[in-house]
Amino acid sequence: MEQISHRLYEYLVTAGLSEDWSEIINMLVLLVGILLLLFLLDFILRRILLGFFVRLSNKSKTHFDDLLVKNKAPRNIAHIIPLVLTYIAVPAIFRDFPTAENIILKGMEVFGIVLFLWIIRSLLHTVKDYFKTLPSLKDKPIDSYIQVFMIFSWAIGLFYAFSIITGVELWKFLTALGTASAVIILVFKDTIMGFVASIQVSINDMVRIGDWISFDKYGADGDVIEINLATVKVQNFDKTITTIPTYALISDSFKNWRGMMDDDGRRIKRALIIKQESIHFLTENDIKSLKKIEMITEYLEKREKAINSFNVENKIDKSILINGKNLTNIGVFRKYIDNYIHQHSGINKNMTIMVRHLAPTAQGIPVEVYAFSSDKRWANYEYIMADIFDHLLAAIPYFDLEGFELPSSTNFKSDKTG
Repeated sequence: MEQISHRLYEYLVTAGLSEDWSEIINMLVLLVGILLLLFLLDFILRRILLGFFVRLSNKSKTHFDDLLVKNKAPRNIAHIIPLVLTYIAVPAIFRDFPTAENIILKGMEVFGIVLFLWIIRSLLHTVKDYFKTLPSLKDKPIDSYIQVFMIFSWAIGLFYAFSIITGVELWKFLTALGTASAVIILVFKDTIMGFVASIQVSINDMVRIGDWISFDKYGADGDVIEINLATVKVQNFDKTITTIPTYALISDSFKNWRGMMDDDGRRIKRALIIKQESIHFLTENDIKSLKKIEMITEYLEKREKAINSFNVENKIDKSILINGKNLTNIGVFRKYIDNYIHQHSGINKNMTIMVRHLAPTAQGIPVEVYAFSSDKRWANYEYIMADIFDHLLAAIPYFDLEGFELPSSTNFKSDKTG
């Protein structure tokens, strides 16, 4: 090939042109010719490979080949043959320019490393996109693993490129690099922490793509849409995006709602605050009036019999209500709430249902409803909870009770008299 490449040079010298100019013109003509040839070859190979993969994707049932085309894998692979041919042709083109030949060959070796990394990146992105289409893997932090592999690949590629450019053997370069490990750790601190955190998050199954998490420190409350080496992206319910450092998931506290979403119900835990001064024992007339409330009629009849029997057997003086056993309006109200919750169609009857008193506060006695809605969807859950407490708030006066609320300005206005 070198003899063929020098024919133009020999012709120019024979024609009377100086040797220096003959070498330059010969090199430029060969360079332009080989570049045009390689450009045409690269174009043809790209079209052939792209057409092959398109036809393959049309016939195959899997989407893997479609993803290869999308991530430009055929295009990057097509560059290999032109690069190899160029590397072979360079010594013949720059036969008379050894310094330029050496620089260009080293540059092509470096470009070969970069092209190899591009191909790896295209294949890894294809694998990542394909794994995300699989139901068993779509919620796994595939991005983190791909990024870790690419970081190591680029690091090795850069080491090789540096070795080629400087002429220093790779093992000597790595030995020198070991002495600078403290600086490297400092520079890549966040990357290293993110890498370790990604492994822990994956192994401990702390967060998956699609999980609803609440992270007050970062103002995040929504669905996880991406997990990668450095960050976790959360799409909040107002459609804003919050970015959280991956290592924050293992260093700080956050709430993952996956357990609730995977369970059979969503918890309702809310209290009504009853004014203490409105609580009292029930008289016979009070009980008679409350029996009209059908949901507690049977309960009141049974309790009234049991209480009266106990008081008579123990000769209790009932001239004062506090003596013996008695019903209270808040106790009967609590039983009414319990019956109402058990009968509500939106409550999961197979999970915990409880109505309880909490410790008295400066505002009054909290009566808490603890249950689980059968529908976990946010809007429906809120509707069920509102429906329950709408009814209970309206029911409070029927038991001669009062709910607590802070006084407003209208409570302090005096009636105007003449």
